[in-house]
Amino acid sequence: PITNEILYPSSMALRTVARTATTTARRAVGARSVATLPDLPYGYGELEPVISGEIMELHHSKHHNTYVTNLNVATEKLAEATEKGDVTTIVQMQAAIKFNGGGHLNHSIFWQNLAPPSKGGGGEPDGELAALINAKFGSFDAMKTQLSGSTVAVQGSGWGWLGYDKATNSVAIATCPNQDPLEATTGLVPLFGIDVWEHAYYLDYKNVRPDYVNAIWELANWEDVAARLAAAK
Repeated sequence: PITNEILYPSSMALRTVARTATTTARRAVGARSVATLPDLPYGYGELEPVISGEIMELHHSKHHNTYVTNLNVATEKLAEATEKGDVTTIVQMQAAIKFNGGGHLNHSIFWQNLAPPSKGGGGEPDGELAALINAKFGSFDAMKTQLSGSTVAVQGSGWGWLGYDKATNSVAIATCPNQDPLEATTGLVPLFGIDVWEHAYYLDYKNVRPDYVNAIWELANWEDVAARLAAAK
């Protein structure tokens, strides 16, 4: 039978329906935005001898995967806290999202920034990317020297970056501590990054960070870097 509650639902019933619809929508959005570990465009051993297959497998399947897992946990907790209006937990989740989200962003770029020499790694950039580098630093070698020096000098763990400044249509060098993402913390669009967390090189280079940084240029994928520059414009 048709009751008054069906014909004229109470305000409580309407609020319940609204909350259910909102929660369902949020869960649907969350399901679509779950971070995933990206596949590599090369095999773990293809960057040898610059980076060993053992390091690549650990770095990608263990370290990067941990950032992805922890990012998804943190974003789920943030969504739950936001729904509940739990401001304390919302604030607590910011650091975890910055660290793990930054780790996911940084590594996703890093893998694409590299390529085996047989697949285009190494050499020098050309076209607009080369022109911007020459305009800012005088030459490609001068940029390499400056970026390498800044990256080696990172205290503890972090990243060295060549980034793009949209406001001035120029490239710039910057370093970021820990897993701080370049664009979110400096405004520069990341083009080429060098990971100097010890897990990225220690098995191969021990504590001699300069040797690792100098060698990684042999794997630089300038096609990918140029594509990032084009996308940033």
